[in-house]
Amino acid sequence: MWNPKAECLSREELEELKLERLKSTVRHAYENVPFYRRKFQEAGIKPEDIRSLEDIRHLPFTTKEDLRENYPFGLFAVPLKEIVRIHASSGTTGKPTVVGYTREDIEVWSEVMARTLGMANASSEDVVQIAYGYGLFTGGLGVHYGAEKIGCTVIPTSGGNTKRQIMLMRDFGTTILCCTPSYACYLAEVMAELGVSPRELKLRAGLFGAEPWSEGMRREIESNLGIEALDIYGLSEIIGPGVAAECLCKEGLHIWEDHFLPEVIDPATGEPLPPGEEGELVFTTLTKRGFPVIRYRTRDISFLLPEPCACGRTHIRMGRVKGRTDDMLIIRGVNVFPSQIEEVLLSLGYTEPHYLLVVDRERRLDVLEVWVEVSEDIFRDEVRGLEELEEKIRREIEAVLGIAVKVRLVEPKTIQRSEGKAKRIVDRRDLK
Repeated sequence: MWNPKAECLSREELEELKLERLKSTVRHAYENVPFYRRKFQEAGIKPEDIRSLEDIRHLPFTTKEDLRENYPFGLFAVPLKEIVRIHASSGTTGKPTVVGYTREDIEVWSEVMARTLGMANASSEDVVQIAYGYGLFTGGLGVHYGAEKIGCTVIPTSGGNTKRQIMLMRDFGTTILCCTPSYACYLAEVMAELGVSPRELKLRAGLFGAEPWSEGMRREIESNLGIEALDIYGLSEIIGPGVAAECLCKEGLHIWEDHFLPEVIDPATGEPLPPGEEGELVFTTLTKRGFPVIRYRTRDISFLLPEPCACGRTHIRMGRVKGRTDDMLIIRGVNVFPSQIEEVLLSLGYTEPHYLLVVDRERRLDVLEVWVEVSEDIFRDEVRGLEELEEKIRREIEAVLGIAVKVRLVEPKTIQRSEGKAKRIVDRRDLK
């Protein structure tokens, strides 16, 4: 355990700390972010009206759309000169959601990630290989700072170059692997092809997140790599990875409540739901200074587990995320919306406004194939012409999403029509 004092606070101490920090955060947001001041005034609430943790339900929600409408720095609560780091999403219409961190925020992020790595009993004796992406994506650097805070030896490999990843794991004596669960499966598969046995490695644990996965996949990773596989949760709007993590009991993810206040609401009514009941996760940051967030609707579906955990940590747990309330896909850690694809197709102008996103798992990696209807004239064109068009569309989509995709042109009327909301996604990933 990285920080036993903080991770094992009594529930009474934790509740007092949360309330004190909630009041401070609400006042900070009200006084420094015009967006929040306006929203609070519209809701008829002032910071001094927050007298108990239950009063949070009177505060308005924040959504991803709010972040986009305030692009790029409209929700920052401090001058830009106090922001030492900026991260951002890939963006849906060319405008990403942008988050900023003060030096204090980076310290908090490092702390919660150190606790997260501590779930796997990480210490300065460990060699941590980070195969999450580095860059504007929050994954790689979040884990990196947490591992360095503990004093681990960090190997910042980022994603891809699988054979080299395996070589480094073997030669550098990696003990903890951090990446998406599907990439862990792929690494195991390539290791088998190369004749590299897990017994040749020193791997003992893995922290896997940034995409949905299952108990079945956990069993497969643990069996094929000979490690303890733990689930981690986070989102850049709240801080990045490190919002919650599984301990070795593997019965839910502990949410670091001294920094993040969780709620589960009915996604239709917005009303809070009791512990154990499934709904949409909502988070309020309690210590962030640069980019405080009040009641952020994550769209992730889960539930809260208030019962004590055998590990001794007192922070409430959340169940594994079961899905989302919107149509966002997570492909290899990248958020993908159908609207991104649609905008590319419409801007090119060669195709009909009918498309389908088909997601599969091939060799344990998520693969996105975009089916696009073309007109009769184009479909009757020479094969070479169709291939060139597929290639052009593929390049344009990849430039927007930042991940590899496949494109398949199909003849008119292939894609099923709908009288209601169009079905844009077929997700064939088996998460069981």
